[in-house]
Amino acid sequence: MKQFIVIFLFSVSTLAFGQGYKIDVNIGSGQNQMIKLTNYYLDNIYIKDSLLLDNTGSGVFHGDTLLPQGLYKIYFDDKNHFDFLLGADQEFSISKASFTSSDMEIKGATETNEFAKYAIFLSNLQTKGAEINKEIETASGEEKTKLQAEMGKLTPELHNYWFRIKEEYPNTFLSAFLLANYVPALDISTLSPEIQKNDSLLLLARFNFQKEHFWDYFDYTDERFLYTPLFKPKLETWFTKVLVQNYDSIKPPVYKFIEDVRPNKRIFQFAVSWFLNSSINSNIMGLDALFVDLARTYYFSGQAFWTTEESMKKIRENVVFAEHNLIGQIAPDLTLENIDGEFVNLHKIESKITILLIYEPNCSHCKVFVPQLHSEVFEKYKDKGLAVYAIYSMDNKEEWSEFLIKNGMFDWYNVWDETHISQFKILYDARKTPAVFILDANKKIIAKGMSVEQIGNLMKNLLD
Repeated sequence: MKQFIVIFLFSVSTLAFGQGYKIDVNIGSGQNQMIKLTNYYLDNIYIKDSLLLDNTGSGVFHGDTLLPQGLYKIYFDDKNHFDFLLGADQEFSISKASFTSSDMEIKGATETNEFAKYAIFLSNLQTKGAEINKEIETASGEEKTKLQAEMGKLTPELHNYWFRIKEEYPNTFLSAFLLANYVPALDISTLSPEIQKNDSLLLLARFNFQKEHFWDYFDYTDERFLYTPLFKPKLETWFTKVLVQNYDSIKPPVYKFIEDVRPNKRIFQFAVSWFLNSSINSNIMGLDALFVDLARTYYFSGQAFWTTEESMKKIRENVVFAEHNLIGQIAPDLTLENIDGEFVNLHKIESKITILLIYEPNCSHCKVFVPQLHSEVFEKYKDKGLAVYAIYSMDNKEEWSEFLIKNGMFDWYNVWDETHISQFKILYDARKTPAVFILDANKKIIAKGMSVEQIGNLMKNLLD
């Protein structure tokens, strides 16, 4: 993950009063250098404190309130820094020969010390894995099988380490942090023989098991995970890969997640904001409906206490442009004028499938997209129940006419709204063109925002 430093003193509240942190630092190569104590917060790193080391490389970070538990970094520059875990005990010493050396001596904080040991263990395990991989490249036969077996033991060895820490140091952030990315695997021996022998059913069983147990070892209501780089990628993996990728499947678990974290204002803010942005920016068709739901539930109700007036204005704008053209809704009806001055009603078009297209001839994408849609899709399916309601979005009739003549598109329902009284640009979000919506025989929106190739594949399934 890309990391960067933001110079910002991040103030935090804590449940502990009358206590503070005191971290004695000695870095052999850091004499007379200015170093910084930084904390991870999601995918950013923030400066918490700074310190000028003396001529022996020593100094003390201290404050009169406890710091949030999490993953921290002693930072000198981009090439000289190292991480350490900060747990409940925040009075200890760190000694290193240099910023980049593997040695680290911790005195006074068990969790921090054990994490330093774990870092060495993990580094050694990774080195061992790289060495075995290199040998596998040139090995064959029994030797290769033996090496692959050795490689297969490394992951269980890592997991055993995590669980040993959990047993030795229960209820600590150290154990929670190490196990945070552990997702138990399905024991296929517990499945029926029919499922075990069927690749598709076995894949489905594994998928469902992962979905059910994805958060078993990661307590997403624990604020301490905000102060690590783990929370955001874990959430992103769950949202984009673990959940079934459609609106109806995603909405219930997302709302449950948000309500679970509601008691913690920091996580609540992060979760609601993250899901809102992820849904509006998603490539999954129809997920803009989740954006509309979240905006109405948490923002328009005043629950999103962190929102600025500028942000709220943008959210309202996006809702206005999305709420009328969501997948599954009946398309807003339009009665627009064709090039001959006659009015054509969208809902009165009798066809199995209607493509509603909004374009402007001078749009670079439209110049390619619109003629391709006509020649590669419409020509093939016009006699099988396909109609196109094509809206010219500008106000230059001569330009429009020339475009229709050039591309021979007079077999479409070509219409426009010269004075824009129909508000079609709002109803069908024509902020970017071409805008495409696929309607069924009842004028329900079944798809949108597709490429010509995707439309062609859809028509093959629906009309062939």
